[in-house]
Amino acid sequence: MTEEQSELLKEGKFLPVMEHFYTLQGEGAHAGKAAYFIRLGGCDVGCHWCDVKDSWDAEKHPLTDIEKLAKEATDLSKTIIITGGEPLMWNLDFLTKKLKEFGAAIHIETSGAYSLSGQIDWITLSPKKLADVEPDVLEKASELKCIIFNNDDFRFAEKYAELVDSSCRLYLQVEWSKKEKMSPLVVEYVKANPKWQVSVQTHKYLDIP
Repeated sequence: MTEEQSELLKEGKFLPVMEHFYTLQGEGAHAGKAAYFIRLGGCDVGCHWCDVKDSWDAEKHPLTDIEKLAKEATDLSKTIIITGGEPLMWNLDFLTKKLKEFGAAIHIETSGAYSLSGQIDWITLSPKKLADVEPDVLEKASELKCIIFNNDDFRFAEKYAELVDSSCRLYLQVEWSKKEKMSPLVVEYVKANPKWQVSVQTHKYLDIP
């Protein structure tokens, strides 16, 4: 990486973009809504069940002109979802500033391993066991989405339910490869603990990105 590229990356005017596409939000409170996804490369959390491991190495993904991408995205949708990877590894001030100039509502999906940057309207916190969550993310999370891979994940979910604000919506989502085994357990858990809701990966059932 050249010195110029490094500076552009630091300023957030160019960021490593793995992919970007127009589809439907498949999960959580906004499931079923049309949205434009911007998936940034780079993640150092490293969940073994991650379904986008290709995103982890930021250097695999091209540095992309963010102002141009923001215009392209908002021409198709005014709901923009920034995801990864772990998108908060990067300075999002410039990206979200441009998206706001084009009239976007901005959502982010994050593990919370890094502090917030940019102007975000909806924060989906999906904490991971390999990384602590930054206090500002806990304070401002709009929804808590905990992935259920095994029985211990219910304990982990309850830990974070105690830490987020009382207005934060609570979701349990079965890890896709464990859906046959864990889905009945999640259903019974939510029936017994109705503060939680079930989040289903509807995009996978619909076979869309």
